[in-house]
Amino acid sequence: MPDILLAFFKAMAHESRLRIVGLLSQGERSVQDLAEALDLKEPTVSHHLALLKAQGLVTVRAEGTTRWHALDLSALERLSRRVLEAQAFGGDAPAPKADGEAKILQAFLDPDGRLKVIPAARRKRTVVLRWLARAFEPDRRYSEKEVNALLQQRHWDSATLRRELVGHAMLTREAGVYWRLPESGWLEGGPA
Repeated sequence: MPDILLAFFKAMAHESRLRIVGLLSQGERSVQDLAEALDLKEPTVSHHLALLKAQGLVTVRAEGTTRWHALDLSALERLSRRVLEAQAFGGDAPAPKADGEAKILQAFLDPDGRLKVIPAARRKRTVVLRWLARAFEPDRRYSEKEVNALLQQRHWDSATLRRELVGHAMLTREAGVYWRLPESGWLEGGPA
């Protein structure tokens, strides 16, 4: 149980994420709507939404080229139930085991959601790259400057991360414009 609560509070430990949750509690919003309401840049909002999605607090649905984000109230209810169950058992309820990807991310991310280091091991690097790639909205085009800004929110070496994302077929580029590719085509071990 402490792991679940810690992950939840880490996700909520930022003013912008709290404000996003507040807005989403009133109804669905697009990244553009949230950016305007919060006076933030769209890549910054996407970054915060990715953290909230990773905790299962936000859902996304596509409508044409727009992605609509909503607060997953059932996730909050499940968390509340788990906390109450643990208290009912005197706090002795066994903590669920984190899946492999979550453990890897936990090992390589600091409490602010920034990469401590880019993993050297291929499998771990792929997990981190998949996590980074999900911060990019499908069906949206990004300039190289936007890609770098989004990646630098996670790690200072945006050039390496950008090359790795392209090499793993998670992002592609043409004439300085980048976009996310479908997950079904992402390469697990990187380029051959």
